Amino acid sequence: MAFSDLLERVGSMGPFQYRHILLLALPILGMANHNLLQIFTATTPAHHCRPPPNASEGPWMPFLGPNGKPEKCLRLAYTPNTSMPNATQVTTEPCLDGWVYNATRDTIVTEWDLVCSSAKMKEMAQSVYMAGILIGGLVLGKLSDRFGRKPILTFSYLLLATSGSGTAFSPSLPTYMVFRFLCGFSISGITLSTVILNVEWVPTWMRAISSTMIGYFYTVGQFLLSGLAYAIPQWRWLQLTVSVPFFVFCLLSWWVPESIRWLVLSGKFSKALQTLQGVATFNGKKEEGEKLSVEELKLNLQKDIALAKTKYGAMHLFRIPILRRMTLCLSLAWFSTGFAYYSLAMGVEEFGVDIYILQIIFGGVDIPSKFITILSVSYLGRHITQASTLLLGGGTILALILMPEDMHILRTALAVFGKGCLSSSFSCLFLYTSELYPTVIRQTGMGLSNMWARVGSMMAPLVKITGEVHPAIPNIVYGTMALLGGSTAFFLPETLNRPLPENLEDLQQWSKPAKETRLELEAEKEAQKIPLKSGTQGVGPS
Repeated sequence: MAFSDLLERVGSMGPFQYRHILLLALPILGMANHNLLQIFTATTPAHHCRPPPNASEGPWMPFLGPNGKPEKCLRLAYTPNTSMPNATQVTTEPCLDGWVYNATRDTIVTEWDLVCSSAKMKEMAQSVYMAGILIGGLVLGKLSDRFGRKPILTFSYLLLATSGSGTAFSPSLPTYMVFRFLCGFSISGITLSTVILNVEWVPTWMRAISSTMIGYFYTVGQFLLSGLAYAIPQWRWLQLTVSVPFFVFCLLSWWVPESIRWLVLSGKFSKALQTLQGVATFNGKKEEGEKLSVEELKLNLQKDIALAKTKYGAMHLFRIPILRRMTLCLSLAWFSTGFAYYSLAMGVEEFGVDIYILQIIFGGVDIPSKFITILSVSYLGRHITQASTLLLGGGTILALILMPEDMHILRTALAVFGKGCLSSSFSCLFLYTSELYPTVIRQTGMGLSNMWARVGSMMAPLVKITGEVHPAIPNIVYGTMALLGGSTAFFLPETLNRPLPENLEDLQQWSKPAKETRLELEAEKEAQKIPLKSGTQGVGPS
């Protein structure tokens, strides 16, 4: 009997599970707020140089560029011409006295003048946040194995609430970056614990549904962010508004139970039994819960205990040929997905459309894309779905290079389609990666693969800086990487309708080509027939 059988006895899909999914899903509403917050708190409005202090003593006007609009980073400087008393010699100079912003909302850009030579600091701030997510995944993943999933979840809620609130009171950009790093750090703890606690407390047939439902909470969070940003034009108040609810989520996590598998593998059998009995009572199966014992718990989960004793580390992912190929291909797919996804998700203000409306559209496209992904992976397979989503996403980003800047509707339509493809790629990768790695090293493989998505999302804002050299360079880099990532799917085996591999032997067996597997089975049958023929000849008529 496995844990799924134990869960069936105490109620595999009862009131407890519905409450459990809701408690895990509610905070996901706020995760979208933090991941995409800089779309609104770091908007760069139209701006031009502030006039010099002595501008009132003579004629002064903004320096107009070729398009007839004021230059953003240069202003006119007037110097008397001694040889021509009635004329002036016109020269330009940087914005020495700051900038004038044509804006209705307050952002970190307008407060700390993150424009012109300082514009790259805006992208750096988002990269620092993504770096926090990367480091948090590495650190909190290890801590959750040592101290449990629930304590890390509660700690992450509290850290996000305090660091997010601290960001709202940042007196300077460096302080803002430190707090944003801590926000990203805590986001990783929430993500890791939520995924594990979700799949462990629902039956197998419900995992895909519950995971998709929690994913839709993230989509709804994108809608909420647009509404909140529209209603709250001051970036500090917006930052505080999306952070304070996590104090409440920290308190609500009291009702989230610990992972039974972690309790058993940590030797806390009495606590595991108590938790299961509490679930049984909540689901109206108190008598079934009272029948359970510590000895029965050890017996039923002995396979999990045995697998946990098999030590596999990250180095095994590169030492074993079949794992090395899978790891390299999946790492590139994860990296390119995160890299390209955030190039579009964080580039809302670049398409010339109202950022509030576009953010709602960007969030809305996730609804059909996730649904189409479920159908595609179920009928066409993971292999074809993964390749097509990344190839289409990369092709769309490259197509944006050819679109004129003034064709806002067409550029927006392409960006929305590309973002939907990359969202589908994320959905497929979570499922595909978990099915490719065997149980004995699945957590390590998932952690390493997901880490590359964080590296990609961290580098995406930095690549935008290369647009200062040529506007097309960022999209060329983003699109090319997506095409490379999509191509890796052709080197991965299909997992549709195949059982999850438990160990390396299982992986090597079903990863072989169908023809090779068929030949091995035929050879095995022939080998079994040989002794039967000799035995028949000995006892038959002569």
